[in-house]
Amino acid sequence: MRIGIFSDVHANLEALNAVMRAFAEERIDKYVCLGDTVGYGASPNETCDLVRKTVAFTILGNHDAAVAGRMDYSYYYDAARQALDLHAAILSPDNMSWLRALPYEVREGAIAYCHGSPINLEEFEYIFATEQAARCLEIWDRLAEVTFIGHSHLCKAFALTSDEVHDVVATHFQIRKGYKYIISVGSVGQPRDYDNRASYTIYDTEERVFDFKRIEYDIEGAARKIFESNLERNFGNRLFIGV
Repeated sequence: MRIGIFSDVHANLEALNAVMRAFAEERIDKYVCLGDTVGYGASPNETCDLVRKTVAFTILGNHDAAVAGRMDYSYYYDAARQALDLHAAILSPDNMSWLRALPYEVREGAIAYCHGSPINLEEFEYIFATEQAARCLEIWDRLAEVTFIGHSHLCKAFALTSDEVHDVVATHFQIRKGYKYIISVGSVGQPRDYDNRASYTIYDTEERVFDFKRIEYDIEGAARKIFESNLERNFGNRLFIGV
């Protein structure tokens, strides 16, 4: 089975449409979204609608949880909090109900899907580097063979043994026996690795091969909608530089 995995759309419809067009050329059998469909961008209903009709399931992200009233986000910085308030006010009842029902984690055999670190699912902890990935050694016995995460907006992969962690630097690699993997799939709608192209990924469960992919999209269109809304302008500006 070829699984199309993506995360952190953040209400960027232009980026999501580009990713869906790219996926259409990849013989995908099933789609999975790792959360944060809303937040920051100008098209929360449109992105929710498209994700809902496309994926097998979606994981709850921290921005989804905030908009759906499932977490306290009073400590978020002002612009992010205002975007969440705006999205909460304009989401359709169906989309709000959908966000309120999303799971923190889904497991399918040897694969786990969650938004942040698998250690404390409701805390949405980041995994940016080997130091954060190494904390998962504490839960080695219950860690899935492959755990897909989002949240950091970075394309990162880590291979773990029971006592050490290694960076996986390839964009195309095979899942090897004897290791457990934590793979951060990047962001569709707001990349933060100074590459402004939308991120998406593919995992072939039979070949045990994983691929990071990138695709250009209409950044000007996505940014213009932000500039014309009540959202912070910097949410549009940062799309151009991928940070």
